[in-house]
Amino acid sequence: MNNIKANNNKTDNLRTVITDTSGYDVKRIRKDFPILHTTVHGKPLVYFDNAATTHKPLAVIEKTRKYYEETNSNIHRGVHFLSQKATNEYEEVREKVRGFINAKSHKEIIFTRGATEAINLVASTFGRMNIGEGDEIIISHMEHHSNIVPWQMLAEEKNAIVKVIPINDHGELEMDKLPGLITDRTKLVSIVHVSNSLGTVNPVKEIIDLAHSKGIPVLVDGSQSIQHLKIDVRALDCEFFVFSGHKLYGPTGIGVLYGKEDILDSMPPYQGGGDMIAAVSFERTIYNELPFKFEAGTPNIVGTIGLGTAIDYITSVGIEKIAAYEKQLCDYGAEKFAPIPKFRPIGTAKDKVSVFSFILAGIHPHDIGTILDFEGIAIRTGHHCTQPVMKRFNIPATARVSLAMYNTKEEIDHFVHAINKVFEVFS
Repeated sequence: MNNIKANNNKTDNLRTVITDTSGYDVKRIRKDFPILHTTVHGKPLVYFDNAATTHKPLAVIEKTRKYYEETNSNIHRGVHFLSQKATNEYEEVREKVRGFINAKSHKEIIFTRGATEAINLVASTFGRMNIGEGDEIIISHMEHHSNIVPWQMLAEEKNAIVKVIPINDHGELEMDKLPGLITDRTKLVSIVHVSNSLGTVNPVKEIIDLAHSKGIPVLVDGSQSIQHLKIDVRALDCEFFVFSGHKLYGPTGIGVLYGKEDILDSMPPYQGGGDMIAAVSFERTIYNELPFKFEAGTPNIVGTIGLGTAIDYITSVGIEKIAAYEKQLCDYGAEKFAPIPKFRPIGTAKDKVSVFSFILAGIHPHDIGTILDFEGIAIRTGHHCTQPVMKRFNIPATARVSLAMYNTKEEIDHFVHAINKVFEVFS
């Protein structure tokens, strides 16, 4: 217990800060990621775009290759050896995901193409069932477009209302405004756990508890928290939780929707087709049981199996160890970035992960990103699919450094040195 201290942020009593990094060997971990040993423009790659997507360990790469070499077959349909083997591997991953986020049942784990599809699934099924004219959906000012647009589309269809929790100058939710937004017409709160453009860790447990006190269900977008924090959906008690595999060191094109079993069971199917049915005739169709009711057609089998291997890899390292190491990187980065001339951070929340959005006065973020690329440094520039955040801070875009388990303090030092190249060009 000496290595764990409770977070002083009273808004989320589930959030703890782990400080123990003993046994964490970043040099060994880096050896597991082949792409980190490549060069860009003749310079060693420094990959600081992890909020967009993370790289894949060799175990994931080899697992996907092995699947195509030794197992490739469709699932849930065949009685032959390969089909049975593929089905078993696929369904084993569902159990791995269940354990990874501490869901109650494998029936609560729905495989999707990503977090975006998972949110759209909820909007198109639960949303259409439960939201009508004049009803309200609450989101926040820091949402990714994928947690804004589906609700706007639903609100337009149903003549409903989307309300927004504002953020302050630090990029933190103005939680004192939330109770005033909730009315007896509020039917859902859909909130991001960690902001992709600000790094802010939101007090989702407090939000869930407040919503539940009014009988309102909550969806949590965990796209940027699943790789940084220990997730326990039963402790959070959210109705829905979504995330994408490619930000969890797994393949692209695979994601997860967690939903409480009774709620998923009450929802209509999202798409029609093979495998989501129990029986079909021209008179009627009987839908399959959970979780298959929401998985129409041939799924991303190899992506799912790769996701399972990514979870195995993260589990072997330890998500708590990863969080502790990334906290060190976050503190080190904040210390090193602060003295950079003309450096203005966008997002200075007290509770945040290792994401640094910034602007350099008088220099466009795209120019920063282009010059750093020639130094071998990959950062993200633009609005990061959070245009309302940019408007809130009265800026068109930011440059963003987002760190992961394999980044190092030496890479941060190299970034700080490379920024001088930007100033040289624009001097």
